[in-house]
Amino acid sequence: MKLPRSGLVAKLVVFALVIYAIVSLIRLRGRIDAAKEERDIVRRQVAEQELSNAELEYEIEHYNEPGVISEIARTRLGLVWPGEIIFYESGQASAD
Repeated sequence: MKLPRSGLVAKLVVFALVIYAIVSLIRLRGRIDAAKEERDIVRRQVAEQELSNAELEYEIEHYNEPGVISEIARTRLGLVWPGEIIFYESGQASAD
């Protein structure tokens, strides 16, 4: 029994559509993975910003406490107590 020509063409069209769908799904999967990576990066950035905001809120709420004032003066302004000695690390010492 011989297949009619239109049946063969229909099978080829269906086969081509299936291949196209598979390729499209593979590309879409790649885009989904990239979006998930970007989402994870943004989540980390949000967590870091929330931590920074919490630190700033604490400093605002306790701005008049001596310990907070001292910490801000040391870390942000580079200030030290009178007579205090600061040591700067210039690099690794050589082991002779």
